[in-house]
Amino acid sequence: MNQAKRKEFFDRLAKAIPEPKTELRYSTPFELLIAVVLSAQATDKSVNKATEKLFAVANTPESILELGEEKLKSYIKTIGLYNSKAANIIKLCNLLVKKPNSRVPQTREELEALPGVGRKTANVVLNTAFGHDTIAVDTHIFRVANRTGLARGKTVLEVEKKLEKFVPKEHKHDAHHLLILHGRYTCIARKPRCQSCVIEDLCEYKGKILE
Repeated sequence: MNQAKRKEFFDRLAKAIPEPKTELRYSTPFELLIAVVLSAQATDKSVNKATEKLFAVANTPESILELGEEKLKSYIKTIGLYNSKAANIIKLCNLLVKKPNSRVPQTREELEALPGVGRKTANVVLNTAFGHDTIAVDTHIFRVANRTGLARGKTVLEVEKKLEKFVPKEHKHDAHHLLILHGRYTCIARKPRCQSCVIEDLCEYKGKILE
């Protein structure tokens, strides 16, 4: 896919998805950080159900520490890997309370130094909470980038680097959510909805389903 096609690709997605944003519910950068940590190998829907109850009683590093690890588990036990996630969240909160005003860091390096936070989670927080032009490559973006020919790569990092290079400047900030939402609802894993896809004619996928 050449750069002219890539621009058209994102122009069309932006028109089809006028409000590209996360489906995780949050009101502060800290709430988003916790939600994203919980979302690893879990659906946004399941995370939202858990955090709705959790954040009503504890939505700061201090209040989660006061809650304690065992009580925290009771709020997130419906989410996969909740034991390790609870342990990481407690460790993460212990580090945050040592920072001025317990603020969530705004650099990738500082975020990745937090327990349970990898490159993908850091990129999501930087993009969604702080407005950085980062692209967190999750399973949806990896699939869409490779399937369409937008930015092919064998690893998540390779795809991320290509997207950073190829995504038109005007779409850099929204690219993350445009691709996730397109992958979640149209370019789905098993039977992509090619017949209703706004970029079908630009796509290089050889297994298109157009019936």
